[in-house]
Amino acid sequence: MSFSIQNNRKILVYLLVTSALIRLILAYWVELGNDEVYYWTYALHPSWSYFDHPPMLAWVIRIFSFNLLFDNELLLRLSSVIFMTINTYLVYRIGKQIRDIQTGLYTAFLYTASIYAFVITGIFIMPDTPLSLFWFLALFMLIKAIQTQQSKSIIWAGFFIGLAILSKYTGVFLWIGMGLYCILFDRQWFKKPTFYMAVGISLLCLFPIIYWNLNNNFISFNFHSARLEIENFKLHFDLFGTELLGEFAYNNPFNVVLIVIALIAIVKKNRFLTKNAQRLLLCVSLPLILTFLVVSLFRFTLPHWTAPAFCTLIFVAASYLASKNPIQEGKIKIPIFICAALITLIITLIIGVVQIKTGFIPLDGKQEYHLLGKNDFSLDMYGWRAVKPEFEKIRNKKIAQGLMKPTDGFIGENWFPLAHNDYYIAHPLGIKTFGMGKVEKIHQYLWTNELRGNIQKGESYWFITNSRNYEDPSKLFENNFSKIIRSDTIEIMRCGKPAKRYFIFLLKDLKTEPYSLSDFVSEKQTQKL
Repeated sequence: MSFSIQNNRKILVYLLVTSALIRLILAYWVELGNDEVYYWTYALHPSWSYFDHPPMLAWVIRIFSFNLLFDNELLLRLSSVIFMTINTYLVYRIGKQIRDIQTGLYTAFLYTASIYAFVITGIFIMPDTPLSLFWFLALFMLIKAIQTQQSKSIIWAGFFIGLAILSKYTGVFLWIGMGLYCILFDRQWFKKPTFYMAVGISLLCLFPIIYWNLNNNFISFNFHSARLEIENFKLHFDLFGTELLGEFAYNNPFNVVLIVIALIAIVKKNRFLTKNAQRLLLCVSLPLILTFLVVSLFRFTLPHWTAPAFCTLIFVAASYLASKNPIQEGKIKIPIFICAALITLIITLIIGVVQIKTGFIPLDGKQEYHLLGKNDFSLDMYGWRAVKPEFEKIRNKKIAQGLMKPTDGFIGENWFPLAHNDYYIAHPLGIKTFGMGKVEKIHQYLWTNELRGNIQKGESYWFITNSRNYEDPSKLFENNFSKIIRSDTIEIMRCGKPAKRYFIFLLKDLKTEPYSLSDFVSEKQTQKL
């Protein structure tokens, strides 16, 4: 398959429009996942920063949902659809900037084929959504800076890196990469005042994060540093293998193989990129990948943490591919690697969506009544819309019987699936939702509790658990309530078969003082002393 180089813009537009339309449909059709509903609570309660992540995601959700005036799945995810479209154009521009139009188009195709880019940042609403946008804007300016030595380019890069870190802490690897590039290859940058101005601008962007953490005992920094902390040096090759396989899956196996081939070519001294661009791309990407691969030898990691680095290495892969497929008679050939990567994406999307909607792959096996669907991760994005009307009937009945009051709230011991209960059931019915427990389990809900008036001693609460994540409240809260009553069960059907069950409990008369934000602050102050 090939096309005239004169039609490169038309091909790019076709790619952008097709990609955006598919992602728009899926963003509307598929229910929110565990992380997404949790991040909705960020936007619901604006703050300088949050327990797990910086504040950019909350700002983005509010902007694109018109200040949460429309908080359906499509509007909550709209920024992901738009940003990934912009990102695809950006990677085209960067590819064109570092080599030629052909490289730009190859990069756009390979980036679109990435499951991380297309799904995680392009459909789901995650911190990676704004991170990816500012990552590529910063990278565009960094490459421009080292190619032209323009002062304004490095200043713009500093601004975008600041916004990237405001999106997700891994944005700091952009400065790590640039710093490494300067140390190893171009120390003249350290003599330029604009370099330090750019660093200063990035630091100024971080004011919301620093301010919030100063007022909360640096809990966010402590939380993330603990995730990377190596407590003992016992090697876990199973975790390393899981991380490695996840990186292949998230970034598309064909993309990763092509990246490895291109890196081997670089080691063998093959020249298919300008020296400065190649060096910068490697300095930005490799430290991030190596960091989490090393950490994965000792503790659990998530594959998408390294994905921005793999997206950066796509430029190297695309440049290598362009060097092996030169333009002939004004025609740009679409290599088999790109076709295979795009087909892999399409197959993955079809299987994923069909599994969510039908459960055609029997992931669960035979389970006990209260554990139906336990092993079927696709159920995290299925069945939530059907729970609210059924629960509303049960709630009205219990209120009429005098067993519960209209003001009684929801309670949960873990941020998931508590956030799902919050978004799909409690919030539409005007019921307050609280997390009951330590910050390690309820995360941002410790702060959300405070904003919602806190859990009150002597009050009664609803507790909903489902067979995918079943928890027995009589064990969780056995010393906290005077009485725990099992009430009703809601069964969710998928293709005419039971898929999972929701179990409703009445937690009567809280008799202990719940753990609160003031307790957390007091504990941390005591530890300081």
